[in-house]
Parts: sequence; structure tokens; C-alpha cells
Amino acid sequence: MSLKRLVVAVVALVVISAAALGLISGALGTGFSADSSVGRENGPSGTPGGPPSGAATDSPPPSPDSDAPSPGVSNTTPAPFPTELPRSVLQPAPPGDRPEAATVAARIRSVSRAGVGGVYSGSVVDVGTGKTLFAHRAEAAEIPASVNKLLTSAAVLSMLGPEHRFTTSVVASGKKQIILVGGGDPYLATRTTASTYPARASVADLAKKTAAALKKAKRTSVTLGYDAGLFAGPAWNPTWPSGYGDQVTPTSALWVDEGRLAGGSPGPRTSDPAGQAAKAFAAALRRQGIKVTDVAEADAAKGDPRIAAVSSMPLERIVEQVLMSSDNDGAEVLFRQVALAGGRSGSIIEGRRQIKVTLTELGAWHPDTVVRDGSGLSRDNRIGANTLSRLLRLAATGDHAQLRALITGLPVAGVEGSLKGRFSADDTVAARGMVRGKTGTLRQVHSLAGFLRTTDGTLVAYAFITNGATGEFAAKTWLDRVAASVAGCGCSG
Repeated sequence: MSLKRLVVAVVALVVISAAALGLISGALGTGFSADSSVGRENGPSGTPGGPPSGAATDSPPPSPDSDAPSPGVSNTTPAPFPTELPRSVLQPAPPGDRPEAATVAARIRSVSRAGVGGVYSGSVVDVGTGKTLFAHRAEAAEIPASVNKLLTSAAVLSMLGPEHRFTTSVVASGKKQIILVGGGDPYLATRTTASTYPARASVADLAKKTAAALKKAKRTSVTLGYDAGLFAGPAWNPTWPSGYGDQVTPTSALWVDEGRLAGGSPGPRTSDPAGQAAKAFAAALRRQGIKVTDVAEADAAKGDPRIAAVSSMPLERIVEQVLMSSDNDGAEVLFRQVALAGGRSGSIIEGRRQIKVTLTELGAWHPDTVVRDGSGLSRDNRIGANTLSRLLRLAATGDHAQLRALITGLPVAGVEGSLKGRFSADDTVAARGMVRGKTGTLRQVHSLAGFLRTTDGTLVAYAFITNGATGEFAAKTWLDRVAASVAGCGCSG
């Protein structure tokens, strides 16, 4: 056998094996290949002003994306062609007939709301045509809970681009002092290992670089200052009850491990994230043989020379992590970064203003929309389902490739992220692996927004927000059943 034919045979075997293991998905090609980060919904469900009740546990360990091929998509191996590398294994769904709006609506309305209570805003849109397939109070602005993170993520991706990185640096200030300068990296860690995924910056790595530069300059003793002045205004959002203190850390442009003292959320948080980061950096410097005589707040000057720096993971990885695990802390940092990207101060007020400007430019802002934070913890936020479905459709179009992480970061029903433990009822199990969606949970508030493909092969964006739910479990189950009913829909006539 010639070498060329041997290579083709080996590559084909690898592709077939990968397809059998579910490692290649054709739902949207690489556009639906999620990051392996996982987690659970971490929006509090406690009463305002009191400790949250029924909050989620720490994130489970990472697991690979196991999306199954979408209905109507071929999963057969293509016939050989005269090239050494295989072409796409899973072809797009055939055009076929488009779903009938009346049929989709009938299926959704057939899902019982017994025990749910309250009201809801709902929207289902054909991604390919933009046609509305279902609308129920779709423009009614309701408390969104964590689906609010979709707006924050879209704004920051649109303004900075998916490859943007945030830099944490060390500058020299005079002959004796160095200053640790926060750049608003939400996932700056105390330390990382080779197995940490996604890879992130750490103060341990920054200390190694800093120590090397200091020793090269024959300096082995310094005073350490730290500057978290990139973000302006209050660190704690005034619309959050004090009882949310185990759900979110006071927002800072400089922190390590998101200020989480026990490593997870919900859990205890530091009240001084910048100071905690500086102490962790000082300890890392001492391990590198540098004597640190003092640690205190300081202001870095524009002209101070940089001696070391580390960069965050790309912004699209950050967004995926925020969405998959419903990370309140990460979302609040991105909210401040939106303000900065618009040339504003990194404050809560300017974040609110810039979110409106950016989403208006994208064509995804409704006059009744109200955004008070980046995470969705605030009960003063208001979003209609049609705003979410419109934004998600934009992310799936070729004109807005910078928003791709809004798709790849969505949890997968029954598989990973905040949907891993959902879709367990008998009439929703078939939708596992087929429905992707961002979850939202607050007291009497439940939401779900994302993508799915019907059995006709039509990709749709959907969003449902229920407020005033009297049955918390019933509300979540209703959302699962609605999404599953659309996913299982043969709705073309």
C-alpha cells in the first residue's frame, strides 16, 4: 500500500471513531462545540435581604461535550474523494419544509402549567428565516435572573472581540517599590497546574516573571503596592440584598480565585479582594527568593515601566465559562469591562449606559429593557423573551461571528453546565443533548433561553421567562417540557 493511501485510511479511521464517540457534532458545525467547563446555576433563591435558600452546590468536575447529532443530519461517513484529508462528516440539515407557527404554538400550549403559577414571557424564532413561531407576552419585560448574562456577554464580545485578553501587570515605581496592577481579569488564579482548563493566568506565574526581572536588575528586596483602580464606583451593586454575600464577591479589577475563600460558589467571600490578591502575590514572590517588606495600596503612574505581565484566557473562553457555570462574579467583571470598552469609567452606572448603547447598535434592545447588573442577581432587571430570542438569532448568523461564544458557552440539557441535572422527566429525556440553553433562577423567577433543532431539522432560538412562580420545581419542569416539546416537533404542516 502506498504511503498516500495509508495516510487516507488512517485519517478516515480516526474520523469514523470520533463520530462514533460523539466527538464531532453537525448541529452547527464547530459553532455548537461547547467548552468543557461545567457548573450549576448559582443564582440565589432566598428572600431579598436574607440568606439565599436552596442555592446550588459547587460546580461538578469538567466533562467533555457530548452533543448528539441533530435530527435530520446525516451521520454517515462520506464516500472517499481524491484528497488526503476528509471533508465534513456530518452534513447540514436539508432545507425541507419550514415549521408551521400554529403547530409550534399548539405544542407549547399543550404543556400543562399546573402548579407553576405566575405569568410568563415566551418567544420562539426560526433562526434561518427570522419568522416568529411562537409569542406569548413576548415583549413583556420580566425579571430575567441569570439569562441576563447573555446580554452582558453579547455586549462585551461585540465591543472587544473574542480574542481579547485582559492583562495583570507589575510596574516599577521608584527604586524600592513595585506595584501590582489589576487589569480586570475575572479568572486570575492564585496558582494553576498543567491540567487546569481553560488555561488561565496566575499570580504564581506573574511572581516568577517578576522575580526574574528583579534579580536581573540585582534587586532582591522590594515594597509591594497594589492598584485596583481600573474599576470605579461601588464594588457592591446597590440593588443586591446583603444576603447575597455568599453568591457574589464585591467586584474588583484585581482579585484571585474570584475572591472565593472556600473555592466554590455559593460560599464565603473576601471583603477585600484586591488586598487578598496582593498578599497572594507577595507570598509567591517570597517563594521566588524576593523579600517583600511591606504590602499596601498604591497608585501606578502612566509612566511607570512594566517589568512583568500575564494575560487572561481569550474573551470567548471567559464568556463560555461565565455562561456554562452561570458565574455571577465573572459576569460582573465583564459588565465593568463593557463600560471601559465604551470609553467610560468602569462603574456600575456606566456599565448600564454602555450595555444599552451596544445592544441598540446590535438591534437587540427593547425600550422596556432594564439592566441593573451583569449577572442577573438584581431583581430590578427587566427583559422580554423576544429580546433574548432576537439576540440569540444574531449570534447564530454569519454577520455576527464575534458573538459565537454565546452559542458555544450554552449548557447542554442533561449533559453539562447548569442543565446537567435537568430534563429528567420521562417526557423530556429525549431532548437531552439536543437542547442548549442558559438557565436563570431567583426566588419565584425561572428562565431558559437558547437553541434547539426540531425533528424537521429547523434550528430555532427560544426564550421563556416565568415570574411569580408559586411552584419552584414545577416552573423548572415546565421550562424543560416546553423546550422538549419544540425539540420533538414535526411541525411542518
